[in-house]
Amino acid sequence: MPCYTISLPSLDCYEGAIAQFVQLLETLSGEQAQHATHGEIEALVQQGGMKLLCEMVQSHLEQRAREEPRYASVIGADGYPRTHHRAGCTRLLETRFGEVTVTRRGYGARGLQSVFPLDAELNLPPGRYSHGLCEVLAGEVVNNSFDAALAALEQAGGGTLAKRQAEEVAVHLSQDFDAFYAQPFVPQEPNEASERLLIISADGKGIVMRPSDLREATRKARERQAHKQQTRLSPGEKKQRKRMATVASVYEVEPYPRTPEQILDPKQAPAGKRPEVQNKRTWARVEADQRTVIEQAFEEAMRRDPDQHRRWVVLCDGQEDLLRQVTAAAERYKVEVVVIQDFIHVLEYLWKAAHALFPETPAEREQWVMERAMAILEGRAHDVAVGLRRAATRKQLGETARKPIDKAADYIDNNRERLEYDQALALGLPIATGVIEGACRHLVKDRMDLTGARWGLARAEAILKLRSLKISGDLPAYLAFHFDAEHRRHYPGPPIPLDLPVAA
Repeated sequence: MPCYTISLPSLDCYEGAIAQFVQLLETLSGEQAQHATHGEIEALVQQGGMKLLCEMVQSHLEQRAREEPRYASVIGADGYPRTHHRAGCTRLLETRFGEVTVTRRGYGARGLQSVFPLDAELNLPPGRYSHGLCEVLAGEVVNNSFDAALAALEQAGGGTLAKRQAEEVAVHLSQDFDAFYAQPFVPQEPNEASERLLIISADGKGIVMRPSDLREATRKARERQAHKQQTRLSPGEKKQRKRMATVASVYEVEPYPRTPEQILDPKQAPAGKRPEVQNKRTWARVEADQRTVIEQAFEEAMRRDPDQHRRWVVLCDGQEDLLRQVTAAAERYKVEVVVIQDFIHVLEYLWKAAHALFPETPAEREQWVMERAMAILEGRAHDVAVGLRRAATRKQLGETARKPIDKAADYIDNNRERLEYDQALALGLPIATGVIEGACRHLVKDRMDLTGARWGLARAEAILKLRSLKISGDLPAYLAFHFDAEHRRHYPGPPIPLDLPVAA
């Protein structure tokens, strides 16, 4: 095998890294390693590799410190000069590989805060934890509890931090969420067709909170509540311990025309592949109220379609407060939206009514539900509501027995303008809220509903934001945006040398 000569600059600063590398090689080539299993070798390499990576970072920082020029004075971001120079100023930095020491020059003046030009150049955080460690932590806490995330960091053998500090880092990482999404929308496809549907969907999911972080109405209800039993809740009682998080999703999809028969019979599905959802952004907020989240959803839609060339569709489950917020937002933005109520919710009401009408005959129940569902899909929702009430009267059911039937009839009749499924199917519009239902489960429940978890408001909001970013595929881009924003916040103007570099 031919040998190649590699030309390297002076490696004086990297002696520590070279020594660590040599030590790792000696360990791997030593007699004890020759009898180790491959798993034990992997553990040795990971442990020694982390130390090597940490030494490489430390060595590079030492090189930067050695090469940092010295100025007679510099002007800070506040516009005042610093004429007093101090060499060898140090600070600790916990990186993803371990702890390192940053050495740099400081410039100060009486009554003024010192500035460190190398800090701005390196974009060092004011706190102890590096951007790399914060990025690793964000990737862990969006999926696992803080305890599990910190255990994973410890097992990796690199940088570590305590639980309280990890929670504070997560809150700090999420602070630029709104600013990130306020940027102009850049479509993935520059020549995307305007025929693509623009879908807005929203729902709510409760999160168990600490009593002090409940919404005021829930907290007061909790304080007023006197439980009838000490060891369990009585029927109808609520724990009053949850705060509602609003989940929203905005995405695009090509029209997909279908017939009522194709909805109810999977064997009659349309030919060709179902269009895939594109450019989906999903997020949840527990600190903001429902109105704010709906406003954000319309802002996101407007960001994608400012000239309103597309057909806007709002999918919902019929919650009255949500519908009011949608209607108000549509009026504020002067945009025409098609509001469609979830067909699965309609089926649930029909099944409850069917159990009341045919409690002993399952086959008859299913046939009855299929016929009414077909009628509703064909645009005859009002006729179905009238028929439900007549069926209960013909059966001579009592007030209690016919309650599910009347409830289903009222639901269908009150929402019939949003149940015009015949027109929606012909236009290729979606009629189910599967996307947002799945988001409530995956985005909120899977992470926030861990056994025994009671959330503080700031931490719950931070985790929801970070998890929303990951689910939407935006976490890497967001972290880059956040670290750039951190540089602007902490170093609004780089220190300006008043003189040319002087001898060290």
